[in-house]
Amino acid sequence: MTASNDFDPALDQPTLFSARVTPHRSLNRTGFLVLMTFISVVSFVAGIAFLLMGAWPVLGLFGLDVLVIYWAFRINFRSAAATEDIVMTPSELHVRRVSHRGDVMEWTLNPLWVQLEQTGDPEFGIERLYLVSRGRRVSVGYFLGPDEKASFSKALMEALQTAKRGITYNPVA
Repeated sequence: MTASNDFDPALDQPTLFSARVTPHRSLNRTGFLVLMTFISVVSFVAGIAFLLMGAWPVLGLFGLDVLVIYWAFRINFRSAAATEDIVMTPSELHVRRVSHRGDVMEWTLNPLWVQLEQTGDPEFGIERLYLVSRGRRVSVGYFLGPDEKASFSKALMEALQTAKRGITYNPVA
């Protein structure tokens, strides 16, 4: 792990692979507001109906349900702040992971020694991707689904093979 705050690969080397992986969230802020408004209105109307029938504690329970749903969505949105950056040059492979709390972990590996390891299930697809080098095993692409992991794995493998073959320079092209 490096203690550097800068995450820039060597400027004099071409970038063979660069990716930023973030958790997928299907509900945006506007959708969240619409959903919470709908849940609040339905809960309030149902709570008032129970209140008019004489079951006044139910109104408080409906309010509690709305608060729990709101709290769960807030935790979900906070966890969406996590990222994973992977940048590869011919001489270095940088992996930088930022947790939803802002904790940063960085690894620098030599792409000539890195192997991409996959674990998975024949029915489900790829479940985990690991970069393995000299006894270190770094999990990458945790946020991706099985199909996305397959595509990510293919692109990363091609970049690793390019790094191992070496860059050919053609000034005519």
